[in-house]
Amino acid sequence: MSTPAAPANLMEAIVSLAKRRGFIYPSSEIYGGLNGFFDYGPLGAELKKNIRDCWWNDLVRRRDDIVGLESSIIMHPKVWEASGHVAGFTDPLVDCKVSKQRYRADQLFFAAVVVDGRTIGHVSALESEDTAGELQAAAEALKRKLAVQGALAPVAPRDLTQAAPEEIALIPSPATGEPGSLTAPRSFNMMFQTNVGAMTDASSVAYLRPETAQGMFVDFKNVTDTTRVKLPFGIAQIGKSFRNEITPRNFIFRSREFEQMEMEYFIHEDADWARCHREWIDWCRNWLVSIGLPESHLSLYTHPKEKLAFYSKGTVDIMFRYPFGVQELWGIAARGNYDLGQHAAASGKPQELFDEATKKKFVPHVIEPAVGVDRILLAVLCAGYAEEDVTDEKGHVEKRTVLRFSPRIAPVKVAVLPLLKNKEALTQRARELHTKLKRRYAVQYDDGGAIGKRYRRQDEAGTPWCVTIDFETVEKDGTFTLRDRDTMQQKRITEAELFALLDEQVY
Repeated sequence: MSTPAAPANLMEAIVSLAKRRGFIYPSSEIYGGLNGFFDYGPLGAELKKNIRDCWWNDLVRRRDDIVGLESSIIMHPKVWEASGHVAGFTDPLVDCKVSKQRYRADQLFFAAVVVDGRTIGHVSALESEDTAGELQAAAEALKRKLAVQGALAPVAPRDLTQAAPEEIALIPSPATGEPGSLTAPRSFNMMFQTNVGAMTDASSVAYLRPETAQGMFVDFKNVTDTTRVKLPFGIAQIGKSFRNEITPRNFIFRSREFEQMEMEYFIHEDADWARCHREWIDWCRNWLVSIGLPESHLSLYTHPKEKLAFYSKGTVDIMFRYPFGVQELWGIAARGNYDLGQHAAASGKPQELFDEATKKKFVPHVIEPAVGVDRILLAVLCAGYAEEDVTDEKGHVEKRTVLRFSPRIAPVKVAVLPLLKNKEALTQRARELHTKLKRRYAVQYDDGGAIGKRYRRQDEAGTPWCVTIDFETVEKDGTFTLRDRDTMQQKRITEAELFALLDEQVY
């Protein structure tokens, strides 16, 4: 019977498993780590690669209307001026002058504490799954501390960007609990700055890209001039991006170095953008389900018109229910022709196509689905993690930790296990099968310890199937035992049947 870890402990359990089994390590750990940066271990590197490969194969190789690109991480600084990143790629920053802690103002919430219509103070809390509840509890604690009698009004949470100047001095810092130490919000540009060449003056300033999208826009004409693409078509890219986040948090959900999978789908200026937008929303959601994310964890959030950029026609986020709350996983934006128009104006190079029907030139519009590989990886870890009480053949109850990855993305597809390590006939047959399998799939050979413990190791790695080579394999019909990770049921199977199963499930 399944007994999943309690939500309050689930992230802790996942972080622990990720480190213990070699999925994710803190970067530079032997030197104390570096906040907002992570390394992917052997299993994590395989899992991440499989997510990338599935996306690339499904989006680029299996479609006729999408081509791939790999643009440079460091681009001409004028790219980022034209795109608006130099002037406007900012987050609101707040400092605590006492603790020296820094916060994003839109993630720091406060509320007045009102008793019988009179404000007796203010409380603050960092954004969480239950920010309002935390503020209400803090308000009740403040009321008790001040020994104020009367009816406490429900709190009305606001983030610090909404605070009036005279309110800033009244809001307590989350670090100290005392008012008066928070600064007013100010803009903080999140781009990492570097220098190109031997000089380190203003002429050599460049930036690590904060997104991969601009590479596809600046190479738009290169792609159309060197390929046979016709509207509508897309340009896809996978690559690293860098953002100097004020407060990296929630493990790999928000980090300073991350990997993006983005696609720019170009359409005619007169095309039905709303229909195209909806088609890509549906495609993205269906793709997430195809790699194992449960539909029950997915939802859609439509950005209200008043919060859209002036050039945006509409943006919808696919949300995922993480242990720390429902958060954005994949954004699908209808961006009009803003980006190509900006680069045409800044570079002086037209970004137009010629319409044979109307005999006119036009700038295509674009639909942009953009998702972070790391956020998907965290989502599949959270969705797949389970703890179960299982009973062995002797009636002993033990806890089993399992990662129920889809076979499409599982870091190890099959584990090959000889029943005994000291029987050459068994180990030789197991090695032969292992050699055949690894020509096409990521597989593991494991002969260390009791067979039950080896099953548990593979459960924690998310391996869908274990193959056990036993005496029946070498002395009788050549079949071996196939154990299913999710049901733990076993059956006899031939080598041909195993390869057929993998061909069907791993695509």
